[in-house]
Amino acid sequence: MIQAIYVAKKPKAPQIQIEAVQVDFGKGIVGDRNYGKKGDDGPNITFVESEAIAAFNMNFEQNIALSDTRRNIVTQGVRLNDLVGKTFSIGSVTFYGVELCLPCAKLGKALENDGITSAQVVKAWLHSGGLRANVLNTGVLRVGMEFS
Repeated sequence: MIQAIYVAKKPKAPQIQIEAVQVDFGKGIVGDRNYGKKGDDGPNITFVESEAIAAFNMNFEQNIALSDTRRNIVTQGVRLNDLVGKTFSIGSVTFYGVELCLPCAKLGKALENDGITSAQVVKAWLHSGGLRANVLNTGVLRVGMEFS
């Protein structure tokens, strides 16, 4: 299910938590910094498992917030890696899982601190950094909605 939804109006702007959001076919989340971007910028919506965030916090004695990975949709009880190359739905909205969100230097820099280096962050998020997907039809997503 959807545990949280985040958008940022501009690159590097703080993530804002919202309860519901409109997504548009082929463009992503209305009002998000990546709306309408494709090509080198990749698919138009990102997901991350809340369980991966909790595991990172526990394994590395960190306390990152759900928004700190800069993903749009935080899920609970969904194995996102299994959705690569598959079509899935949340409510009436359908998505195609394009690729895993591989951790990058930006994520490493964002989450590094005195207790963990940028390289350790990147290694920790390998295979658990989330999913990049394309929106296949327009609709509304809300916190609490289930995947199908």
